[in-house]
Amino acid sequence: MNNNKQVDCCFLVTSNSKKSYQSLSSKYSAIEPPTWALLLSQSMISFGFNVKILDANAEKLSEKEIYQKIKIISPRLICFVVYGQNVNAGTTNMSGTILVSKYLKSKNIGIPISIIGSHVQALPLDTLNKEESLDFVFTNEGVYSLKNILKLDNFSTSNLKNIKGIGYRDGKKSVLTQPEKVVPNEKMDIDLPGYAWDLLPFKDKPLDLYRAPMWHAEYDFNKRTPYASLQTSLGCMFKCNFCMINILNRDNNDEVGVASNYNNMRFWSTDFIIKEFDKLISMGVKTIRIVDEMFLLNPKYYIPLCEKLAHRNKDDSLRLWSYSRIDTVKRPEILKLVRKAGIKWLALGIESGDKAIRLEVSKGKFEDVDVKKVIDKVHDADINVMANYIYGLPGDTKDTIKKTFDLSIELCTAGWNTYGAMALPGSQLYKDALDKGTKLPDSYEGYSFHSYETQPLSTETLSAADIISLRDEAFNKYHTNKSFLKLIEKRFGKEPANNILNMTKIKLKRKIKGDQL
Repeated sequence: MNNNKQVDCCFLVTSNSKKSYQSLSSKYSAIEPPTWALLLSQSMISFGFNVKILDANAEKLSEKEIYQKIKIISPRLICFVVYGQNVNAGTTNMSGTILVSKYLKSKNIGIPISIIGSHVQALPLDTLNKEESLDFVFTNEGVYSLKNILKLDNFSTSNLKNIKGIGYRDGKKSVLTQPEKVVPNEKMDIDLPGYAWDLLPFKDKPLDLYRAPMWHAEYDFNKRTPYASLQTSLGCMFKCNFCMINILNRDNNDEVGVASNYNNMRFWSTDFIIKEFDKLISMGVKTIRIVDEMFLLNPKYYIPLCEKLAHRNKDDSLRLWSYSRIDTVKRPEILKLVRKAGIKWLALGIESGDKAIRLEVSKGKFEDVDVKKVIDKVHDADINVMANYIYGLPGDTKDTIKKTFDLSIELCTAGWNTYGAMALPGSQLYKDALDKGTKLPDSYEGYSFHSYETQPLSTETLSAADIISLRDEAFNKYHTNKSFLKLIEKRFGKEPANNILNMTKIKLKRKIKGDQL
């Protein structure tokens, strides 16, 4: 690749963390590496294009500073990549994206602006109709669509109409082209060939502008950076109605995309992925998130990878975390291997303490398991658990939510995370809410679990305000619970326990509760 030629595409990463996380944003919330910007960059480089990443989130750039840097880079195309550290972030981060895209348009930037991300994958026409500062959108992961667009001499309507997998404006009319395929499993190593780590900004050493979640760093500020995240697979085979992970696999032009219609998993080869871990380790990065929703699902992939990681973790210096189903971590010998690989945290989706609610909302994701026994086995393997719960699922009442909280106290995991059930664009819950006329957030920030504008779903017996109140009360009750703090002090030390107590002093304000900013 000739680095002196014009930059074909600048991948622009923004956020609105101050609105999304309120006072937590300055010190406590994570700063996630832009996984998809890295993947797309390396893919386009492999196709012969010249690309840059401008991570305004990590560099904490103002709109003016972003504009000035874009002018210097002078790309043929600007492509916002809008995902994030949580499943809701693709929608939540739209607020920062639109703020910047409007600013760039107001400055007559003269460069077409496009966008890839989960929100526009779910609602491409709605996004085009609402957001005039965006010129066109990608309707799935965008690898082949972007490749074909960058081949064009110009991005005129007459050229765009022949590109599959995008939405654009023809005059005042928003138009979707024919769907484009996603990268097939057999071409993952070839057409999504890794991460362009060298394109990320840093201060003193690679990835030092990124920071892990507090719990992943054992509640120790000194262990949070450098930090990286990567995927060993894409998508999920299940159809949980609260989830929108599979929206990146979209292969149709429905006005409202529903992720459960596109359930599909694709994997990179073990030999390929271990090279990405080796790159990170060689850069001094030991705190790493494995982003996959279902890392411990297919032993064909995770067992050889864990074996290779274990070989690199003989000094036990790796600090990895991954997601897992609650019903796939029952075998002690597997847990032993996982721990040897340096996976010191498993994030488990328990969702509800009520079995009937848990089984209904997961749509086949769970076998009926004894959650307590599973958690005990994970703890016996010297692996910490980040337990995830959801308040306000269909059928939830005050009694079932209390049951969920009581279960969390009984399990006493080192990590505790609870959200109000949210109808995220791309999920079946969102489509159902539209069909029923259920009140949905009226801003992008309303989809943030921690924002002032947050608007979770109500249930038959609980209002959205009830649910968010129960969630916020439970957060403080759990993190000040004596048994929990005793566990943290025993495993990680007194200072991490004090860090948790200091974090609980930050009170989130909620509009639906009548709080004033």
